[in-house]
Amino acid sequence: MDHSIRVAILDLYNKHPNQGMRGIRSLLYLESLQTEVPVRWHIFDVRHDVKLPDDSYDIYISSGGPGDPGASGELWEKKYFALMDKIRNHNLKNTDRKKYVFLICHSFELMCRHWQLGEVNKRKSPSFGVFPIHKTAAGEKENLFKNLGNPFYATDSREYQVIAPNHAIIKRDGFKILATEKERPHIPLERAIMSVRFSDEIIGTQFHPEADPHGMIRYFTQADKKESIIKNYGEEKYYKMIDMLDDPDKIILTQKTILPTFLKSSFEKILATELV
Repeated sequence: MDHSIRVAILDLYNKHPNQGMRGIRSLLYLESLQTEVPVRWHIFDVRHDVKLPDDSYDIYISSGGPGDPGASGELWEKKYFALMDKIRNHNLKNTDRKKYVFLICHSFELMCRHWQLGEVNKRKSPSFGVFPIHKTAAGEKENLFKNLGNPFYATDSREYQVIAPNHAIIKRDGFKILATEKERPHIPLERAIMSVRFSDEIIGTQFHPEADPHGMIRYFTQADKKESIIKNYGEEKYYKMIDMLDDPDKIILTQKTILPTFLKSSFEKILATELV
């Protein structure tokens, strides 16, 4: 028997430069050092190379990515949804070794659309920077969020959003909305859904819990990046974002809490089933 934990990292960035994949790999590596069996992972370029894992992995981490999460009809999308449905069905039918999934940003939007949790549409303007995330009543009880304040802070980078929750589907399938975006009383728009627990094994966030604050500071202080952000969002917002990236109670705390807790909890549950 292979006494190891196998992790599939699904790269949905479509070859676009990003900080997300490095953040995921780094957190996975650090957490793997704390577990008693080898943790082996493979990266799959889902969108560009149409490479997807089979359903033999223990954990699946699916990244953010650029572009419209609306229906594309492309082959990668069909295969991606088929894989996620297969994992979900496996967990419903098996009481022994479950499979665990974390969905980030673009992946989160895709699965909210596919599993009909709510409406996915384009925002009036892109959301970019560091923002407060507000826990719901269910979010207050969520293990992955328990060491975070309410609100807690996270990196947000998106042109799309999930709104208008389908309460009939949510009740039928046992989904739990864990967090929403900040309240904006002066703006008459519905607050976007920022995190959902789809099941005991599957969770997703609209924001980026893998964001490495120090790596982002290095990235955003590059002359061309700084100039572009100030041009699009203004100098005040740029410096406010830089300050928040270096705050130990904001992005640093979120990065050290959510994905590491997901990985640690998943590792423990997988090892526990091996010992039964």
